[in-house]
Amino acid sequence: MRILLVEDEDKIRKSIELNLRLEGYDVVSTAEGRQALDFAENQHFDLVVLDIMLPGLDGFSICEKLRLNDKNIGIIFVSARDASEDRISGLKLGADDYLTKPFHFEELLLRIRNILRSRESEQTNGTNHYEWEGNEINFAEYTARGIHGDLHLTKKEALLLRLLTERKNEVVSRNQILQTVWGYDIYPSTRTIDNFILSFRKYFEKDPRNPRYFHSVRGVGYKFTPQG
Repeated sequence: MRILLVEDEDKIRKSIELNLRLEGYDVVSTAEGRQALDFAENQHFDLVVLDIMLPGLDGFSICEKLRLNDKNIGIIFVSARDASEDRISGLKLGADDYLTKPFHFEELLLRIRNILRSRESEQTNGTNHYEWEGNEINFAEYTARGIHGDLHLTKKEALLLRLLTERKNEVVSRNQILQTVWGYDIYPSTRTIDNFILSFRKYFEKDPRNPRYFHSVRGVGYKFTPQG
């Protein structure tokens, strides 16, 4: 299991990181908010341990952006802010838990294990696997099987495929795709999304020039039709 630790207090960050590693977790840590988002954008994490008061970008903003991009990642706030309003705000933004400082590491570890156990249970229920007409996608592992065999997906490819398959036979607007896959800060051109659709046709369509599954609806959005 991979954990992203976002904490600007040096001693606390190093202590938590050391103890998590001793428990067998793969840990990436940072003290800066925007770097945390960059790590999350380019790497896979199962859970994020997140402070609120951070340089560059506060924890609430990070939590909101993380949850928009990934419904399955575990998020736990660890903060000195103990007001009920802060706890409520964090949970409303999509965090799974909220732990106030100071705390015993054993309590943090227990909460982390509970969140990861819950996520693992959800994944075993098939929410991270999709099949249609001989094609397969594993959203958790960023892998797929298409007409040319096994392939590895980028994180954004997996996010967009999940969105389209969850909304099968419906037109998904460009704004919905931007919000779910790219978040607030980076709005790519329509051409960028078109290129993703072209890649999906190469992966899964027998005749990419005459697609059965992945369609661009001019001026509206994009649609996935599993029965072609």
